[in-house]
Amino acid sequence: MIVQVCVGSSCHLKGSADIVELMQKAIERDHLESEITLAGSFCTGQCNRVGVTITVDDQVFPGITKDGFSEFYQEHIIKKLKQEGSI
Repeated sequence: MIVQVCVGSSCHLKGSADIVELMQKAIERDHLESEITLAGSFCTGQCNRVGVTITVDDQVFPGITKDGFSEFYQEHIIKKLKQEGSI
């Protein structure tokens, strides 16, 4: 699985560094380093008034905030890995 966190200007101002840190910690906590490639990306053109854009494989999810991170991670990372049989 490839997870890309937008670090473009708009997302940077909305806290992309915090989202990257949360993602790194979650991946390490769950021992998913071999299952997930975490990368930064520049603008995907999906800017939202609030939050950061994250792309999981080919799916784009705009508006991810620190408060909504856990729900996003469970729903779109863990659930997908389980469905794929990766975990």
